[in-house]
Amino acid sequence: MEQVLTFDQLPKAVTMLTKEISDLKRLFIEKQEQTPTEKDELLTVQDTAKFLSLSVPTVYGLISKGELPVMKRSKRCYFSKIDLINYLKQGRKKSFAETANEADTYLKKKGGYNG
Repeated sequence: MEQVLTFDQLPKAVTMLTKEISDLKRLFIEKQEQTPTEKDELLTVQDTAKFLSLSVPTVYGLISKGELPVMKRSKRCYFSKIDLINYLKQGRKKSFAETANEADTYLKKKGGYNG
């Protein structure tokens, strides 16, 4: 449902929008600075095996299981280096400290923590 602004509310609304745009711009710039702009490149099966420190047959096995993000053209398989990096990051296990911190945060939200 659309909210209708009166003439008296316009200055306050413009001020709020300007602040929100500034905040979004700041967050966007921070995010750009945090993420390194790594150039994506396409890898062959052999390049992928070397990049992942696996054998070529193992790479083909992961392809057939649907575990590796792959692009197929004709009879050739290609891999995005960025997709492979994301694939590796998905297998990251949390440290004990990270797990404990999440548990602590969860308990505080639920109100079941008296510490």
